[in-house]
Amino acid sequence: MEKSKEFTHIDDNGKVRMVDVSDKRHSFRTAEAIGYIILGREIIKKIRESKIQKGDVFAAAKIAGINAAKKNWELIPLCHQIKITNVDIKFKILEKEKKVEAASVVKGYDRTGVEMEALTAVSISLLTIYDMCKAISKDMLIGGIELVSKTGGKSDYLK
Repeated sequence: MEKSKEFTHIDDNGKVRMVDVSDKRHSFRTAEAIGYIILGREIIKKIRESKIQKGDVFAAAKIAGINAAKKNWELIPLCHQIKITNVDIKFKILEKEKKVEAASVVKGYDRTGVEMEALTAVSISLLTIYDMCKAISKDMLIGGIELVSKTGGKSDYLK
């Protein structure tokens, strides 16, 4: 069987494999991702007033997102363990839309990019917000998780 040029995670026998990045050079890499959770007015009000029983929603979500980025290689099969140099996550309450936006920035110096780490950071941050608020209402929706930009490596990306 000829090695597929289209599928980097498929070996010569058509089986799944981890991409070999041994010959790639180290470079500084960054990635930004965003996503949101629709919460409703009552939950947003309680977050603003620090009245969520489980505690500081954004502090818990930020720690969870940072930890998730650092452990991404354990969560997503075939991802490489990356030398992350920084993870930051910011939250913005969008009152009109009744939602909270999470934005992550991940930086690292390695042979492969940090896109999956940025996306994982946002995803787990939003899931943590859901967990912190579910006692009030389970009527929440997580969505819009996407890569906004990446730099370093073979190609850059800017949405």
